[in-house]
Amino acid sequence: MSPRVKLVHAYRAILREIYKASISPRSTRGRATALNFRAVLESTKATDFDSSTQNAITFLRSQRMYKTLLDRYNPLIDLTAEERIEATARRVGLNMPIAPRDEKAE
Repeated sequence: MSPRVKLVHAYRAILREIYKASISPRSTRGRATALNFRAVLESTKATDFDSSTQNAITFLRSQRMYKTLLDRYNPLIDLTAEERIEATARRVGLNMPIAPRDEKAE
């Protein structure tokens, strides 16, 4: 492959990973990311951009996989402490007792 084709492949791969990692929907995402990467691509040497891009792509893929695995194998990660205790109790077949409400003392 020619160096130019390699650069285009790397550029597209990093944009795909950034878009997959993005939280906002595609319609609301700005084009600033793509424009910034294009400017960097045009202003740097091919070898520097290719090696840096491959490192960034590997990092972004790894982070996405880490988040997927964390969500799959540790589903309690985003719960509050009380919700985590209740979920753990349900997991072992128990229900948490209903706590009495504190009434205002007059």
